[in-house]
Amino acid sequence: MRPMLATRGVHVPTGESWTHEVKWDGMRILADASPRGVRLTSRNENDVTVTFPELHGLAGRDLLLDGEVVAFDEGRPSFGALADRMHVKSPTRAAKLVQRRPVTYLVFDLVRLDGRDLSREPLSVRREALLGLGLADVHWQVPGTYDDGDMLFEATREQGLEGIVSKRLASRYEFGQRSPHWLKFPHRRRASYVVGGWRPETDSAHRLGALLVGEPTSQGLVYRGRVGSGIAGAKGPVLRELLEPLARADSPFVDEVPRLDALGTRWVEPVLVVDVEALGLSSQQRLRQPSFRGLRADLTPEDLAEDA
Repeated sequence: MRPMLATRGVHVPTGESWTHEVKWDGMRILADASPRGVRLTSRNENDVTVTFPELHGLAGRDLLLDGEVVAFDEGRPSFGALADRMHVKSPTRAAKLVQRRPVTYLVFDLVRLDGRDLSREPLSVRREALLGLGLADVHWQVPGTYDDGDMLFEATREQGLEGIVSKRLASRYEFGQRSPHWLKFPHRRRASYVVGGWRPETDSAHRLGALLVGEPTSQGLVYRGRVGSGIAGAKGPVLRELLEPLARADSPFVDEVPRLDALGTRWVEPVLVVDVEALGLSSQQRLRQPSFRGLRADLTPEDLAEDA
């Protein structure tokens, strides 16, 4: 069961048939709740119930909720803070992180209510039912919606938020579909890429010094550059532990990697997805001043190809 996805928009729509929401910088989660408990699944159907124990309190009523798990740092969404939580599989460690890195589940859709399938109902009906649940807790909230999309777009830009999502009020919930009835308008220059190789630090054969990343296209994985910033400290060993079992003899990129970048690189199967912030692309279509922001266990290379 995969969530409904938004299409990248060109112009923020106007008129009474649309509603607009903040685009949160977090991890998309479906919460399947019942009196017996709650099951949390990521966008690519990974079970992350253990990862977020503070959301287990949603158990009780029969609900299927859609929303974004967000970690706040000084009142602002921080993907870097959330990255510390996303890959935790140990119940003991997850419980400890609740105190140090708490998350909030920002719920924006209700797909099932007390055994009733709401997916064929329009968003306006689902939204009214969602508001009627009174979901207000330190660990989950229902954020507001807005009539004026242009105003929200500019406000979120000024506040440094990720962007907005515009949704047609008549839209049904289409599981796993990328719908033209939901449009996303991001501000930030952070994007997801696939790791195709890594290089050790210059003075060490063991410490990870840089990732070589690419963009999935219809022709294959296209090289976008080398990412060395942001992987110091504890992040490097974690990344290396994930990459070493993926080793392969040749480059997975369809285009030629520059000799300077390829020198000393250890190639890997292109399955690991990471988020990178950069100042756009150079004239050679390489990431400018890229910085590693976190692993994306909730995304696959196929998801990125669909997003393109």
